[in-house]
Amino acid sequence: MYAYSIYHSVNKAVESMHAPIAHDQANKRTHPVSLDNKDPFSVLLLGVDERQNDTGRSDTMILAAVNPKKQSVQLLSIPRDTRTEIVGKGTEDKINHAYAFGGVPMSIATVEKFLDIPIDYYIKVNMEGFKDIVDAVDGVTVQNDLDFTYEGEHFPKGTLHLNGEQALKYSRMRYDDPRGDFGRQLRQRQILEGILAKGIDFSSLWKYGDILNALQKNVKTNLTMDDMMKIQKNYKAARNHIQQNEIKGEGTKINGVYYYIVSDSEKQRLSQIFKDQLNLN
Repeated sequence: MYAYSIYHSVNKAVESMHAPIAHDQANKRTHPVSLDNKDPFSVLLLGVDERQNDTGRSDTMILAAVNPKKQSVQLLSIPRDTRTEIVGKGTEDKINHAYAFGGVPMSIATVEKFLDIPIDYYIKVNMEGFKDIVDAVDGVTVQNDLDFTYEGEHFPKGTLHLNGEQALKYSRMRYDDPRGDFGRQLRQRQILEGILAKGIDFSSLWKYGDILNALQKNVKTNLTMDDMMKIQKNYKAARNHIQQNEIKGEGTKINGVYYYIVSDSEKQRLSQIFKDQLNLN
């Protein structure tokens, strides 16, 4: 009875998070992804700073490609200042502006064009509500490699256990990091991995109501409950082998605006990594 209650609550929460989008992949895939057949798939994680009366921008863009036969995940954090064509807008701009111009569909289309790969799924997280999700799983543990203070909170080097408010600050600092946006991306990935690790820990099931409530308020995705159950069943081993990738480029100013410029050869290098992971060659 208790197990049914959990399933019913989870199903209801996932239904409220489910937000399908119009997305044509005909030019990127010869056949749709089948999670039953354990096909490799890609997912774009968008961390959006949505505030009152503001559409927001996708300050966090993480691309993941999961291959169950290779039992691996390829991850790529895309710097928000990356200059590229905004598909559907007809202009070149910072890649994180795609969300402000056209929401999730334009963000997906822009990343697909940028790397010449298909994106099968998306997960959008409201970063303002990020702290609620962290608190719902009783905080996260990270390995901090940079001693810094941000918005009145000191983060010493070493193992840190962060509550929601601390995790939000930890993941937002970038100007005092010599690595700039790359350092911030590293911290964001640590928080996300910490949440995922807690999310599959059965000891946190007793708080599932709090977790589901936080997710319903702050997460949207085109994954269904059925999709999530198939991923949990067929792709679980892949999360034990995560390969981090980094976009190499140069920062420069164009008309007084800072951009991160990525060469065609670098885009081709990354595209090949993800095509290999998705079995598209």
